[in-house]
Amino acid sequence: MVKLKVKVGPKGQIVIPKVFRDIYRIKVGGTAILEPLEDGLLIRGIRNPDDTLKWIRERRNRIKGKIGRLGDLKNIDLEGEFED
Repeated sequence: MVKLKVKVGPKGQIVIPKVFRDIYRIKVGGTAILEPLEDGLLIRGIRNPDDTLKWIRERRNRIKGKIGRLGDLKNIDLEGEFED
């Protein structure tokens, strides 16, 4: 397994090396999925926009009825949302 050390910028940004962006289809202006794991963070490229929409709809259904407006997110335990 290849390991690569990258610096984190002042806004929490990291640069994903081009070779990885190309392999995993992460494009400038595109979308990636961040998935918290027990021992780290997984960054996934998205193969097509339908996969993104499916992911968003699944997450929306999980929190349906818990919030009324976006501003109500302050009342939701977002850490619990990622404990799957």
